[in-house]
Amino acid sequence: MSHTKPLVEDFATDFDHADPQWVNNPYPIWEDLRTRCPVAHTDRYGGAWFPATHELVSRVAKDTENFTSRSVVMSNLRPTDEDLPAPIGIAPPITSDPPFHAIARRLVLPAFSPGVVNALEPQIRALCNSLLDDMGDAAVVNGGTQFAQYIPVGVIQQMLGFPLEDIEMFLQIVIDVLDSIDSTAEDRQATGDKNRAYFEKQIQDHIDNPRDDFTTYLLNAEIAGTKLELDHVIGTILLTLVAGIDTTWSAISSSLWHLAQNPDDLARLVNEPELIDVAVEEFLRFYAPVTMARLVAKDHDFNGCPMKKDDWVLLGFPAANRDPEVFEDADKFIIDRRENRHVAFGLGIHRCAGSNLARLELKVAIQEFIKRYPTFTLENPSEVTFSPGQVRGARNLPIRVK
Repeated sequence: MSHTKPLVEDFATDFDHADPQWVNNPYPIWEDLRTRCPVAHTDRYGGAWFPATHELVSRVAKDTENFTSRSVVMSNLRPTDEDLPAPIGIAPPITSDPPFHAIARRLVLPAFSPGVVNALEPQIRALCNSLLDDMGDAAVVNGGTQFAQYIPVGVIQQMLGFPLEDIEMFLQIVIDVLDSIDSTAEDRQATGDKNRAYFEKQIQDHIDNPRDDFTTYLLNAEIAGTKLELDHVIGTILLTLVAGIDTTWSAISSSLWHLAQNPDDLARLVNEPELIDVAVEEFLRFYAPVTMARLVAKDHDFNGCPMKKDDWVLLGFPAANRDPEVFEDADKFIIDRRENRHVAFGLGIHRCAGSNLARLELKVAIQEFIKRYPTFTLENPSEVTFSPGQVRGARNLPIRVK
């Protein structure tokens, strides 16, 4: 997604999460907003707000009366009467409001239980090592495009039971959803129709050839004795692809980006492997990738801000994770931080259902990468790029490994 809009001069009154300054280094911006606002506003995207403190992010995330999850990706477009209405939404349960949300979430939780997820560890390790093997003896590898992005892609591909040869399409679907914030309604409809046709083809294949995977599970699932509607199945598959790929990809690549610049942290992880679990939590806090959106459900005043129905609210979980009112030395990465109640996976009823899987993928990816390459550095820091929009992580990540 290239940025062709006017650059932001004051993020308090005209913020844009796709602005190059925000994309490249949002942390000073958020610190400024916390002390100066702490709720930023913009007329872009039809009107939007950005609460920058942990307290205010938490208030919005837990308030399902004044804020709806009908759409969670902020863009120039709002849901129309032709879109699936709340409480179901286009990608349940993340776009579902109460009371249906609890039903939709309960359906997917078994697939992400600790027992089910832990059983995936051998195949995740095998996938990581296969990707590392593919890099051969190269002195410079790309931690983003050769490694990080293909770990969640491979895991989700196997989980859904979709063809291995379609993994590049999965990445394109993620881009279609997250990077199309300035698309026209016509372009978005065309893209949505294309992706829906693909999902319908895969669903029909699963109907004809049932197997032990998440897609077949959804096809067999029932609500009050009735099978799920096709829109519900497609929406949950879409959610699994988008939420399961880009977020974990970003977390892995940002963690490698950090280690490539901080040799002391890298050495500690190599020499003290027992630190990995607390280190993973600090990576998630410090480089939390996901900012989620809500729509204002009705006109109301929030912290002195006159919010109007259908205004966007961007929930800055990464900003909340840097709030010094909650975290000691909030802007310092502490690899063995013991008290770490971060909100990288969200707050409230929409807290990430796949957090167990994301943690495992991040843990295994780091373990296998540093086992293969116990020392590494950035090849050229100026060539590193970060993804714009609501999921931020290192994309192009050239790393010198020898």
